[in-house]
Amino acid sequence: MTMGARTETVAELDGTVVGGWVRRLAGNTAPRRNHWHTRQIYYRAAEALLDAGPPAELTWKSIVAQAGPRGSRSTFYEVAGSHARHRMVDDLIGDGRPGAIEIALRYLRTDPVQQLLDETKVWSFWACRQDATRQLSDLMPVGEMERVLAAAVAGWARRHPALARAAGCTPPACAVEDLTVLHRGRLSGTEALARLTEVVRTA
Repeated sequence: MTMGARTETVAELDGTVVGGWVRRLAGNTAPRRNHWHTRQIYYRAAEALLDAGPPAELTWKSIVAQAGPRGSRSTFYEVAGSHARHRMVDDLIGDGRPGAIEIALRYLRTDPVQQLLDETKVWSFWACRQDATRQLSDLMPVGEMERVLAAAVAGWARRHPALARAAGCTPPACAVEDLTVLHRGRLSGTEALARLTEVVRTA
């Protein structure tokens, strides 16, 4: 078997909840009501503001203003409000399995800006995540697989320092879920979050 072959544990990364959320929204090519396109407008606006100044200046109003003519209060809250459509955290809750719900509870926010940042981190990290998973094989010890994933998170954090530090240095939720999968449920979502938060802090 060659390195990177899709085997039992590694193949499960193709079926994660957050991965399914990304693929479902990003795979929509319809020109109208394209929620992924709308979300990306706000993800880019939030990261641009973080890069430009302190997080204290990040509000729904500043994000809408940064989004330009395509931004509005109504579409911001469609993306990030408590009743927003297609929230990442709702997919985790809806999955129903204890591990997914545990991760959801760690990313369940009352502040819509913080909720937007959690999703922005996943969007920003996704290409790094995909590159990392292609390096994995079940021939690797779990510790080595974790190091590959952690290195991807650290590399992302160095390239996107302001975004990585936002929301208490929380890592992308997809990486947290991936880490629990690599440990085959023997590492809780809370533990995975703590390990990867430390990776972000020290990157």
